Amino acid sequence: MLNDELSDLAIFAVVADARSFTRAAAKLGKSQSALSQSVRRLEERLKLRLLTRTTRSVMATSAGEQLLSTLRPALGEIEAQLNALSELRELPSGSLRLTAGRHAVETVLWPVLLRLNTRYPDIKVEVLIEPALKDIVTEQYDAGVRRGEQIARDMIALRIGPDLRMVVVGCPAYLADHGIPVEPQDLTHHRCCNIRLPTSGGLYAWEFERDGRRVTVHVDGPFVLNDTHLLISAALHGAGLAFVMEDMVAPFIADGRLVRVLEDWTPPFSGYHLYYPNRRHPSPAFAALLEELRANSHL
Repeated sequence: MLNDELSDLAIFAVVADARSFTRAAAKLGKSQSALSQSVRRLEERLKLRLLTRTTRSVMATSAGEQLLSTLRPALGEIEAQLNALSELRELPSGSLRLTAGRHAVETVLWPVLLRLNTRYPDIKVEVLIEPALKDIVTEQYDAGVRRGEQIARDMIALRIGPDLRMVVVGCPAYLADHGIPVEPQDLTHHRCCNIRLPTSGGLYAWEFERDGRRVTVHVDGPFVLNDTHLLISAALHGAGLAFVMEDMVAPFIADGRLVRVLEDWTPPFSGYHLYYPNRRHPSPAFAALLEELRANSHL
């Protein structure tokens, strides 16, 4: 009976944190009906309603929240102790779940994960490439990668990449026809490819800075895009100016297919950081990831 109770309690905690039987089933590798039966069995045993179910989500009741306040630290401590036992293995093992934007994955995270896989083949890593910022605690990620200024202050942050820089670029033919902008405000007279923000859904206002002076410009043009590769393609084909990461267009600038403008208005800014909540006992897999990132950050 005790084993069944512990299993039902753990399943309830996962469903409550995921706020969805579907997401919880995917995480646990069980059917939704099995999870529903488990939670219903626990509610019948306690003679209390623990979850409020709707067509779109589930929410913990006040009794459920009270139970979760005890369960979360207890289950966390059990997990930590199990992780500590696994450290007796010769090589770290376990699973990691990470979230990051595509540019961060391609430039700093993926090379490290490939090296981690070579050293520790028993570590399994799930990487979700997501442009929008995520609550890694609520959505149960082990860590995320974002630029330094985007990270909440209650998170631990480890810098894993160099400074970044945005640049405004256009092809020579476009600039010959429309002129070269000298000040950020000149962009209002140019065809500029807009960027749709993943989090708010609004259009990104291009940001510039020089000598401590900050300028924001709302641009307009033929395209609204949320993919950097398409922005670069538009600029290469003469559709207008694009505002993109410098490293992504460096080869095109070098061979003359794109020209950088307003260069003195785009200073470097803080690069990518791995961020994660405070853990008393990080898992062997997560500790191995941190070690590999520190060894390869060169910062």
